Amino acid sequence: MSTGTLLAIIIPVVVVIALAAVAASLVIRRRRLRERFGPEYDRTVETAESRRAAERELSAREKRHDSLDIKPLPSGVREQYARNWTSVQDEFVDRPDEAVHDADRLVTSLMHERGYPTEDFEQRLKDLSVEHGHTLEQYRAAHRIEMLSAEHKATTEQLRGAMVHYRDIFDDLLSDGGRPRHARA
Repeated sequence: MSTGTLLAIIIPVVVVIALAAVAASLVIRRRRLRERFGPEYDRTVETAESRRAAERELSAREKRHDSLDIKPLPSGVREQYARNWTSVQDEFVDRPDEAVHDADRLVTSLMHERGYPTEDFEQRLKDLSVEHGHTLEQYRAAHRIEMLSAEHKATTEQLRGAMVHYRDIFDDLLSDGGRPRHARA
């Protein structure tokens, strides 16, 4: 076989292999992002101009998250937060609006204690999405209801729902990545 014929065979084979490797890499990356971000992956894809843009955004969130000093809680601090949560839940019976506001503040305090920046709500969502994407929608819903409550427009049932949502993100943050979670009341 001549050199030209060999090159005519080898070059397309190499190109096909390279394209297959790139495609496999993209599939693996997409799967990893889906697993890491959970429902937040789909939400970001829906709101972005393209899937690639959404995946770039999620990768940027990971990079920012890696630069944060997120730390587990010492057991004494974790126990204190658990006691504080129980107090907030108990408060709901007599003062549901105040309990929801206190739950919001307690979740924000817990985030801060773990090392998350807490100044801007939208940035909080992005930072939390990296490790807590599976409970992030609950946090969004709870926050929306808390905002309604501040305007005295939330029903008792909505407030109850907010407490359940706050409990989900609270437990997720308190669990320190797989350690035993706070017992639900």
